Amino acid sequence: MKYVLVTGGVVSGLGKGVTASSIDPYLNTDAGTMSPFEHGEVFVLDDGGEVDLDLGNYERFLDVTLRRDNNITTGKIYQDVLDRERRGDYLGKTVQVVPHITDAIKEKIQSVAVVAVDGKEGPPDVCVIELGGTVGDIESMPFIEALRQLSFTVGKDNFCLIHVSLIPVLGVVGEQKTKPTQHSVRELRALGLTPHLLACRSAQPLLDTTKEKLSQFCHVPAENILNIHDVPNIWHVPLLLRNQNAHCAIMRQLNLLDVAAPPDLQEWTNRAQTFDNLTNSVSIFGIYSSSLVQISSCEIIGGSCVRRLGLLWLESNLIHFVVMFFQALLHACIACSLKPTIDWIAASDLEDESAKLTPEAHASAWQTLKNASCVLVPGGFGDRGVGGMILAAKYARENNVPYLGICLGMQISVVEFARSVLGWENANSEEFDAKAPTRVVKFMPEVSRTHMGNTMRLGSRKTLFCTPHCITSKLYGNSEYVNERHRHRYEVNPNLVGALEEAGLKFVGRDETGERMEILELPGHPYYVGVQFHPEFKSRPGRPSAPFLGNVAASHYFLGFSKYLKKGINGRVKSFIWLNLGKNWIHREFSFAPHPQKKGEKGTE
Repeated sequence: MKYVLVTGGVVSGLGKGVTASSIDPYLNTDAGTMSPFEHGEVFVLDDGGEVDLDLGNYERFLDVTLRRDNNITTGKIYQDVLDRERRGDYLGKTVQVVPHITDAIKEKIQSVAVVAVDGKEGPPDVCVIELGGTVGDIESMPFIEALRQLSFTVGKDNFCLIHVSLIPVLGVVGEQKTKPTQHSVRELRALGLTPHLLACRSAQPLLDTTKEKLSQFCHVPAENILNIHDVPNIWHVPLLLRNQNAHCAIMRQLNLLDVAAPPDLQEWTNRAQTFDNLTNSVSIFGIYSSSLVQISSCEIIGGSCVRRLGLLWLESNLIHFVVMFFQALLHACIACSLKPTIDWIAASDLEDESAKLTPEAHASAWQTLKNASCVLVPGGFGDRGVGGMILAAKYARENNVPYLGICLGMQISVVEFARSVLGWENANSEEFDAKAPTRVVKFMPEVSRTHMGNTMRLGSRKTLFCTPHCITSKLYGNSEYVNERHRHRYEVNPNLVGALEEAGLKFVGRDETGERMEILELPGHPYYVGVQFHPEFKSRPGRPSAPFLGNVAASHYFLGFSKYLKKGINGRVKSFIWLNLGKNWIHREFSFAPHPQKKGEKGTE
């Protein structure tokens, strides 16, 4: 087995997760209970693992399916060692950081490295390891020592270290400064690890003199100094590395030049160029308030047509807290030849109370929503801003505005429908009011009320389509079922489903027991869809999430989408695609499905 280790220096957040099993040196067992304000969004894997956001980057860029074991944390390592100590595995020895913790780290890395994640048979040839944080952090010291030992054990031809660092430019001087990187490399070498490649982040391309200085003082050949400067979009990063022969430098260090094939990045090239050349724009207006509720609207300009997409969500006032949601939206917009831009505005003003306190902001927020062509409500936890979400869902339902609710967003649409259509004024979610007389959304019976970590309904679950000709089924390629990832504690109350369906709300997708509601639609509405799962986790560049793509397409190509989708995809998809999505889509009829059908799975092609 050969290993590529990616470390970071100077500051965190340089993009190690984009440059490269992820190691996070925090004591939490996983990322499930961590605040998004401190650590960003939680990414959920097929096996239910709640992991760092970087693993989402790996899955999207490499199109692989990772497991919870691909995320190693200090908490997991210490828990494993302490369990061994309690069992008596160490035979009375004094348990110490060295060798017991470092040995456990090496064992974990080596056991995970031999498990393929690309669906191919046999063990992988190379394992890529990203060490979180920056060199010098006290919490990462045991990992640094374990990796030093690992590099010595496997030999120099089987270990490649890439150090990601920052090359700042002082505004007054205007000179690219190499001293921070020099000190970072010196610190790394003092700990027993010497970088073979430097990946230097900078705003502008590195000057030759800067590379020469880095080479001289960091003991790295100039051809192994990679410059990852700012690019128009993230899809340029693989092309940037390829153009600097990063793959050759890595293969040379690992003695794989004779067996490795040249990288085929034509698809990435086309994608990056397509994004750069888009002229139709999607302006996303994010709104936030003291209650941490946001609404966004997306303005789509195409010829003389101006449309707006409204996005409503909870929990954060910074975009990196909803990275997966925006990535899925980006994939869908690009598939529809739309270029999104983001602008944040305040949104708690949708609620009635704001009409008295801030009437101008209230009027502006409602005007923004009324100009929207689409509303999306993603997942979240707690009751903050729920009133504004319910009002947005009601507006979308009553005014035939395409709507997509994800997890909490689906539950919001059920609460709103129960109140407005069925007249259940006290209808609510148990999450918001545990004593509500009519709890249309209830706490799941198998979920713990006392422990928070790893107790939700997590991971990939099968959803069966109960209505074959529903919109969602068509978006998924007329499949009989779909596997999507979940992360929730509450669900639609199955005892009230009958009354809701009699009033017109249809639950077209359910779990295998038929008792758990997974997908809802509103017949007669252009696109009113709610999903209990999180489709954004499986969205990929070039293969966007079906619900996201459906919502964007319905909002931008309103009449054509509604007309042709209602007729059914088989035999009519070509007409729909030709009319609304351009000739470049004529041979991509089933691009809606998030993953192609596997051999043996049923589905209409």
